[in-house]
Amino acid sequence: MKYIICLLLLFTACKNKKSNVPEYINVGIIADCQYCDCASTNTRFYKGAKKKLQEAVRVLNSKELDYVIHLGDFIDRDYASFDSVFPVWEKLKSDTKHVLGNHDFSVSDSLKALVPKRMGLSKRYYSFKTNNWRFIVLDGNDLSYYAADSERKQQETDSLFNLLKKDSLPNLQKWNGGLSNEQLKWVKDELETAVLNKEKVGFYCHFPVAKEEEVHNLWNFKQFLKLIEDYNNVKFYFNGHNHHGDYIEKNGVHFLTFKGMVDSEDKTAFSVARIVKDSIIIKGYGREVSRNLKIKEP
Repeated sequence: MKYIICLLLLFTACKNKKSNVPEYINVGIIADCQYCDCASTNTRFYKGAKKKLQEAVRVLNSKELDYVIHLGDFIDRDYASFDSVFPVWEKLKSDTKHVLGNHDFSVSDSLKALVPKRMGLSKRYYSFKTNNWRFIVLDGNDLSYYAADSERKQQETDSLFNLLKKDSLPNLQKWNGGLSNEQLKWVKDELETAVLNKEKVGFYCHFPVAKEEEVHNLWNFKQFLKLIEDYNNVKFYFNGHNHHGDYIEKNGVHFLTFKGMVDSEDKTAFSVARIVKDSIIIKGYGREVSRNLKIKEP
């Protein structure tokens, strides 16, 4: 009888432990807050972005979130702009993440090296795990004419830019950037680790990659797409940069460009995504579109 009771207690403990594992991940997503104390343009309302961020933080703090991520261009320009918006950002109750955008480096040359640390980053690209997901955060400014952080990276920037000229693609703009060979190797290692651990993978980056004609694309988007095509555990790639937003599904991967918060005088743009076993349910606020993205199993 004691043996049977012990078995029942063990079964109950295991069952309770299993039930304590969350069946979903809740993520707050903001793209292109792009604040600065600057005059507005016809489409971008820089000063108003701070108020929009305050409202987003209020809404996001009313949710139970695993983390909130900003997809790049937290500021539009000027290092002092960080001092205006970070006190707002730091009121978020959940864990927070940042992706580096091109405008985040629109500061004095002497201050560029300080940008990642100011944004709370010990590394410019990184990964983290939640439940059975591996989230990979890319630095699309790794090779660029505004943020390459070493002479070697500057040389690699020149080589890549000149190599891609022959393709005459619209994304070969000096305000875009690319992934270094070092970062691409790291991405492959991360994907291999995810396969071994049976983890699904989601990418975050500032720059889109999915549509060949997109002017905002990462420079070496083709190289990146070629890299991930053999990994059926990759489920999404979320980015900002194109403030109009965009979406396409390719080979079971959801490529979603989130709308820029800075655009529009009176409407915001941010989202809450719930990641469950078979789908990513996105609740859009303001200009952002709500979606239900189905996750395809291999």
